[in-house]
Amino acid sequence: MSDSTVRIVLADDERMVRTALRVILDAETGLEVVGEAATGAEAVSVVRELRPDVVLMDVRMPETDGIRATERILATMDAPPRIVVVTTFENDAYVYDALRAGAAGFLLKRAAAEELVQAVRLVARSDSLLFPAAVRGLAAEYGRRAAPAPAWVGRLTGREADVLRLMAAGLTNAEIAGRLAVGPATVKTHVAAVLAKTGARDRTQAVIAAYESGFITPG
Repeated sequence: MSDSTVRIVLADDERMVRTALRVILDAETGLEVVGEAATGAEAVSVVRELRPDVVLMDVRMPETDGIRATERILATMDAPPRIVVVTTFENDAYVYDALRAGAAGFLLKRAAAEELVQAVRLVARSDSLLFPAAVRGLAAEYGRRAAPAPAWVGRLTGREADVLRLMAAGLTNAEIAGRLAVGPATVKTHVAAVLAKTGARDRTQAVIAAYESGFITPG
């Protein structure tokens, strides 16, 4: 990402939705829509070619849906973009699956223009996750498994456990450092250890794992 411009790809099968998003985002200083896709497969291709900073990904698209597209992008790119899934219904199982795949969060299609802009800037320039309270409900509804806690739960140190809980609360590394009175480099080390022990590719998957295992309970 350049110092001044966040490059964005829009993936949605409705042209009108893409047009509306483009108008909103291109009107903002420092934001630029560089590409569009109408299917999940096209989204993968466009993202690989243009290498944007942020992707707004509809979850329900023909051919390849947004979940599979998210998985492919995150699994095959060495420096993948932050992916935000866009949906009509916040309690959709598709949303939860996309988060499990590694999306940085989700937005509702009815979100106000200022919410959209703020979300794009947030995920592009920090390690924040867009985890509204509804995600905790999704974890309870779709993610909990009737099984013993996985072994990684017992392998976390006390400080790593604290860091994971704060990650799940949506705090950035800088905010976690301030909360725990440690340096940002120390937090990065703890986050890396959490990812390794949970077997997660990124912060999103670590947080989902925390909910699914019962290490963190919604509410």
